[in-house]
Amino acid sequence: MTAARSGPAFSVHDIPFSFHGSWFGISPVLAEKTRADDLHLVSHQNGMHPVLCFVPRDTATGDRAETLVDATPGRLSWTGPSGHIDLAYETPDTVRLRGEGLDLRVTAAAKALTPFSGSYFYRDPVDGAHLFTSYETGRRYRITVLSGRVADSSGTQALGSADRGLTITADVDAGGGAGADGAWEVAVEELDSARRPFTSSATFDQVVRAAQRSFAEFADTVAPWRSSGTPAAELAAYVVWSATVNPAGLVTRPAVLMSKHWMDKVWSWDHCFNALALAPGSPDLAWDQFSLPFDHQDDSGALPDSVTHSEILYNFVKPPIHGWTLGHLRRRLPEPLGQAELAETYRRLERWTDFWLTTRRAPGAALPHYQHGNDSGWDNATTFDPERVIVTADLAAFLILQLRELADLATELGRPDDARRWTRTADATQAAMLDQLWTGDRFAARSVHGQESWTSSSLLDLMPIALGEHLPESVSSVLADRIESHLTPHGLATELPTSPHYRSDGYWRGPIWAPATVLIEDGLRRSGHHRLADEISARFRTLCETHGFAENFDALTGAGLRDRAYTWTASSYLLLAEAHEFRRTAPAEAVGG
Repeated sequence: MTAARSGPAFSVHDIPFSFHGSWFGISPVLAEKTRADDLHLVSHQNGMHPVLCFVPRDTATGDRAETLVDATPGRLSWTGPSGHIDLAYETPDTVRLRGEGLDLRVTAAAKALTPFSGSYFYRDPVDGAHLFTSYETGRRYRITVLSGRVADSSGTQALGSADRGLTITADVDAGGGAGADGAWEVAVEELDSARRPFTSSATFDQVVRAAQRSFAEFADTVAPWRSSGTPAAELAAYVVWSATVNPAGLVTRPAVLMSKHWMDKVWSWDHCFNALALAPGSPDLAWDQFSLPFDHQDDSGALPDSVTHSEILYNFVKPPIHGWTLGHLRRRLPEPLGQAELAETYRRLERWTDFWLTTRRAPGAALPHYQHGNDSGWDNATTFDPERVIVTADLAAFLILQLRELADLATELGRPDDARRWTRTADATQAAMLDQLWTGDRFAARSVHGQESWTSSSLLDLMPIALGEHLPESVSSVLADRIESHLTPHGLATELPTSPHYRSDGYWRGPIWAPATVLIEDGLRRSGHHRLADEISARFRTLCETHGFAENFDALTGAGLRDRAYTWTASSYLLLAEAHEFRRTAPAEAVGG
């Protein structure tokens, strides 16, 4: 049998240690801007909640042991001068821990227990396991000793504030020292109400090897093209693999969360980039990513702003990039959609498009509008500084692409009248965009309630390049020149660095973002601006290879900002790296590059 590869090493301070399908991870990150000294079991059921704290202890003194933490996809390790502790996932809801030369203290993350918060702790008289019940997650966390013993426990059945937890150590031999092998082992499970006592026929080493194989198979599936020229591909694959959760709560399908830090949702445009990256090698999972927000489409046809375990938000929407996505997705899937699936997809996309054409066009208006920057996905972009309820060219461009994709779908489904109607609407929308918003050297935004219009230094104003081959060459060339002015040594700044509104950590007012990069790179390539597309791709790939897969990046230094394990960033790297490899080794049509 060939040994499983260990996979890439990473820092748990940036990327949580987790497992495909699991709703929890092991991390010191407890919330946005909140980090602990010790690693915690952090669950994402009912939100992001630290539940258990893991503290290695010196076996002789009982004091907290100073250790180094290392992680690869199959194993997390604490290593100190006197011993080590290893942790691995046996299943999505169960981790095994094994220690030698170090004890482990496991405590409730919250000291206080109220009628509505905290964790209650008790020992189960049925099997002797220790359990924490969490108000925050609504789940139980069972600790079963497989070898070794519980050295001490505290706070069992306590109410109010208490130190609730237990210490695991090796067995004691007749002479009072550690047992024959000096090791201990426990299983920690996240469960609902109850289940049979924990048993397993797998050894710890077998559990590690199985986890390593699971990740290796995923990496080989989604990035079989990787080479020394794409050195971050395996880590990108891990970010996506480990952020995937099984269906639960309001999540109707296997879902790639944006992160297993605090950005633990599926937003209704982020999911598109994960779907595209997964499509060639994992088509079912890719289709689940594309479809999940549509499972929650409301009566108006709108997609929710976001979906997560116990919450669906409809107070905002996200931009209609789904026609652009579907066109690329269908070309990337290894098998075409069947007629029934195609018809259902057409119906869903039609309703999403009609939402913009009806509820988001003022009476007599040819162009749709946003109600807030959040609707664009560019929450605080300077385009929205004068007003929030505005008509913008990026929205028109995305809707045009969606209309053209609907026309293609209608043709395939044998609905020629529909196809002609969608094409006419696309043509009319594009004509209105150019007539009303193109100034001759840039696109302007316009008030819905008045006649005022304005331009900004935001990259958002240049997003109509996503229309690619559908744009007049005179327009795409001007846009390409303006886009190049946003290009720093690390990538595309979302606000011109020379702008007085530029902020290094300003969210959409300066930092580099993956989705803008992919959409612009693709549009430039489709409109014939290959040199600039190549340069944007190369700089973004180098950025990720150097600084990881953060939510966004400082445009002038490249430093990762905000959430440091963001899946649309990882997926965007995979898309661009794959296309780069295909161009380098054998010309092939692909998204991005």
